[in-house]
Amino acid sequence: MVISAEPAGAAEMPPAESSYIWLMVLAVFGVFMAFVTPIAISLAIRVEQLAPGHEEYLGYITGAGGIAAVLAAPLFGRLSDRTRSRLGRRRPYLLGLTAVGVVALVVLALAPTVLVLGLGWVLAQIGWGSAFVLLVASQADRLPESQRGKVSALSGVVQQLAPIAGALMAGGLAGNALLLFLVPGAVGVVAVAVFVCFVYEPDSRGMEKTGEPTSLRVLGHAYTFDPRRYPDFAWNWLGKFLFMFGVTFNTTFMSFFLAARMGVSVEEAAGMVAVVAGGGIVATMLGALGGGFLSDRLRRRRAFVLAGGCVFALGAAVMAFAPGLPLIVAGAVLGNLGLGLFAAVDQALMLDVLPERESDAGRFAGIYGFSTSIAQGLAPLIAPIFLAVGTSGDEQNYTLLYLMAAALALISGLVVALRVKSVS
Repeated sequence: MVISAEPAGAAEMPPAESSYIWLMVLAVFGVFMAFVTPIAISLAIRVEQLAPGHEEYLGYITGAGGIAAVLAAPLFGRLSDRTRSRLGRRRPYLLGLTAVGVVALVVLALAPTVLVLGLGWVLAQIGWGSAFVLLVASQADRLPESQRGKVSALSGVVQQLAPIAGALMAGGLAGNALLLFLVPGAVGVVAVAVFVCFVYEPDSRGMEKTGEPTSLRVLGHAYTFDPRRYPDFAWNWLGKFLFMFGVTFNTTFMSFFLAARMGVSVEEAAGMVAVVAGGGIVATMLGALGGGFLSDRLRRRRAFVLAGGCVFALGAAVMAFAPGLPLIVAGAVLGNLGLGLFAAVDQALMLDVLPERESDAGRFAGIYGFSTSIAQGLAPLIAPIFLAVGTSGDEQNYTLLYLMAAALALISGLVVALRVKSVS
């Protein structure tokens, strides 16, 4: 029997129209085009222009932006949850945050110093990153359980396609700093504007106001929740955190791993990384689509999340012991297949177990994002411990690092499959 995570007595939401689904997918694509393209290409070009020979500044800038996104997302999620306006709860913030994102891209394009460039990226992460969280909150508002896997899968696919489209676009704009940032941003603006204009959101002024009036103390609670009160959400959060910890181990050091395993320089390994990444993108999309659609059809989530963790773990283990490029590519493809499967179905499961859906969906969607951002921040700091085990000189223990990535992915799948109780 399928056990639903909806509150007792709550009726199943009516199916969302196909227009809503495709406009949502378009909006996700646009948001990712606007703020992933700078990470992939544009920011590195501007850092090189403003501070030649100081590649480390790119890390400082992206780190500061990541912290800003972590702090902003639950805050705007909470504010939107409590907003009562003629345009509804989400649309005013989607418009405002998109405007912030556009201003940020102009700052990035025209920044005279690295410090201003960093401030621009912080604004971009606040604007575009928080807009994405509100799109996830909209899914919680509108999607019944039977459609969450499908939409999570389609969103996952366009998140993979957006960086490719952005890179292709940026390749022809590299000589014009303003267009390099504003053209991908324009795609984001149009996509969000179309969503806001054509997706009706009911007037929220008549909605009952729940909880305490908004104050600094209440806003401070946007960043925390009681795991004892919401155990399924807590276990799902932990599972995603462990999985992304393993994924970050795998991806962050890919260039160095390939260089060491193949006996070439890091620069020479760049072409190999492209080969691995190309196959990985296709595998990620296949995993997301297959897992998302099947989990809706079969009305099962946990088994697919466990399968995603196991497949990723197998891929990481293959890479750990691979003697040459063919097996490395095979392991990477398996890993990305597992990544797509896990990420799509885990997000659908998160929507299934989302606490306080009627009053605090935006806040909890933002908190769920912590599971990825914190893992991506901590994993590179922890990785050197494993890389140094049993080595001497300049050697690094990549075999152990990739085995740890496999173990974390396997544990993450088991955590979700065994501990989440209210969803099948």
